[in-house]
Amino acid sequence: MKQVIQASIAALSFALALPAMAEVVVIVNPKAAEATMSKDQVAQVFLGKQGALTPVDQSEGAAVRGEFYKKVTEREPAQVKSLWSKLVFTGKATMPKEVGDSAAVKKAVAADPKLIGYIEKSALDGSVKAVYTAP
Repeated sequence: MKQVIQASIAALSFALALPAMAEVVVIVNPKAAEATMSKDQVAQVFLGKQGALTPVDQSEGAAVRGEFYKKVTEREPAQVKSLWSKLVFTGKATMPKEVGDSAAVKKAVAADPKLIGYIEKSALDGSVKAVYTAP
């Protein structure tokens, strides 16, 4: 019984130590035609299956990048990178532009109506338009 209590306490401590996951929003330029997008539409763009918009990725180690890919494409970032590598190798696509963080994604998307990116919801402002929110 004592071991069960100790294990429960350890599990609870671990759960409390995990950082809270923030909402991720998919953004486009305010001049873009898209008003809203479905999860599937966003996934198609970020998996290289739809080319009307050009995806912008956050840096490889960014927590929001992993969270975005898990929530929207239901794949790990490494799986998505592998998919893109195949598309690039076969000449079907070019890798998404990679920028540093949410501020850099927001700046890039605000400057180009053909780009689409993702940021933490807390970073959203009037310079870009949110078309999808991944809870």
